[in-house]
Amino acid sequence: MKTFDTSYKLLDEMYQDEYYPNFLVDKIKDELQKVIDLLETGENDIEVIQKKLDESVCAINELQEEFDENDSEIETVARDCIGETVGYVLEWFGIPIDMEEAIRERDW
Repeated sequence: MKTFDTSYKLLDEMYQDEYYPNFLVDKIKDELQKVIDLLETGENDIEVIQKKLDESVCAINELQEEFDENDSEIETVARDCIGETVGYVLEWFGIPIDMEEAIRERDW
């Protein structure tokens, strides 16, 4: 089984920006980690992977109110950062899912 790139910092741009509370970025990271955990098992069924991505993205959608309550939001920088992170994870594991398709359930 291939393990994820330990030198890659998930959501680094969001962690570097004080606009995003770290505890909320941690929640997004936790959702993305679930996808990574699945991929580290060697799973390569695109439908199974996309289902896990959809679940994680829907969970991230649910965080929007918490971001609002903390004077933040999942906006352009966050969208790009999340998308780039998902793209990197998929590329690392050689999963042929387009990043836009991978995060198709987003409403941010």
